[in-house]
Amino acid sequence: MPTGNASLVPEFILMGLTDQPALQLPLFFLFLVMYMVTVLGNLGLITLIALTSHLHTPMYFFLFNLSFIDLCYSSAFTLKMLMNFISEKNIISYTWCMTQLYFFLFFGTSECCVLTSMAYDRYVAICNPLLYNIAMSPEVCFNLLFGSYLMAFSGAMAHTGCMLRLTFCDANTVNHYFCDILPLLQLSCTSTYVNELVLFIVGGIHIILPSLIIFLSYGFILSSILRINSTEGRSKAFSTCSSHIITVSLFFGSGAFTYLRPSSARSMSEGKISSVFYTSVVPMMNPLIYSLRNKDVKLALRKTLRIKRF
Repeated sequence: MPTGNASLVPEFILMGLTDQPALQLPLFFLFLVMYMVTVLGNLGLITLIALTSHLHTPMYFFLFNLSFIDLCYSSAFTLKMLMNFISEKNIISYTWCMTQLYFFLFFGTSECCVLTSMAYDRYVAICNPLLYNIAMSPEVCFNLLFGSYLMAFSGAMAHTGCMLRLTFCDANTVNHYFCDILPLLQLSCTSTYVNELVLFIVGGIHIILPSLIIFLSYGFILSSILRINSTEGRSKAFSTCSSHIITVSLFFGSGAFTYLRPSSARSMSEGKISSVFYTSVVPMMNPLIYSLRNKDVKLALRKTLRIKRF
C-alpha cells in the first residue's frame, strides 16, 4: 500500500442528499431552519451557562461543552451542504475533504464521550448523592473532559491517517453530502482492508462502549426513580430521563446502523438518511431537551432576560 498522500484526484464531487432537482430548494430551506435552530439553541445555552453562576456545576460544565461540540459538529458539514443545494457543481478539494472528514470524526467522537460523562454524572447525582462532591470534583470533571477530547483526537487521527494513505485514481464522485468514511472508501483504487479494520475497532470502542456505559447508568437511574415514594417526583424524573435516552438512542443508534454493519449489508442511500439524525437532528434537539425541560435553565433564562412571572 502506498504511503503518504498518494491521491491522484485533486478534488471530489459531492452527490448531495438527493439527486432530484425538485427537492433541492425545499431541502435547502429545511436544513437552513434546522441549522439556525441548532446555532441559536447551542449559542444561547453556552451564553446562559457562562453568565449564570448557579449553573457552574458539573452537569452544566458538561452541557456547556456538549453545546460547543454540537455547534462545531453541525457547522463542519451543514454550511457546505447548504451551498451544494443551490450550486450547480458540488465540488470540494481533496484537502478540504480530508479536513472535513477529520473535524466530523473529532467532534462526533467528542459528543459520544461527553454524553457518556453526562450519563455518569446523572448516575452519581441520583444513585450516590452523598458521594457526588467527591466523585464529580472539578479535577474529575476536567479529567473526563480531557479524556473525551483525547479519545476524539486519537480516533480522528487514526481514521484520517488511514484515509490519507489510500490512492484515488479516476472516480471522484462521493455518494454523500459530506466527506464521510464509507463513501470515500468506495472510491479508492487500493486496498481498504486496514481502513475497514480500523473502522470496526475504533468505531466499536467509540460507539458500543459508550452506549453500554450510558444505558447501564440510566438503567440504575431508572431503578432508583422507581423507588421514589412521591408519584409526582417519580413521574417528573422519569420524564426527564426518558427524553435524554431518546436523544442518546437516536445518536448512537443511527451511528451504529451506519458504521457497524458488514460492508455487504450497507446501502449508501440508507446511510445518508440515517446520517441526517446524528449530524443534524440530534445537535438541534440537544439544547431543547437539556434546557427547555430543565427548571434551572428556565429560571436562569428568566432572570437573564428580567422576565417576571405574574
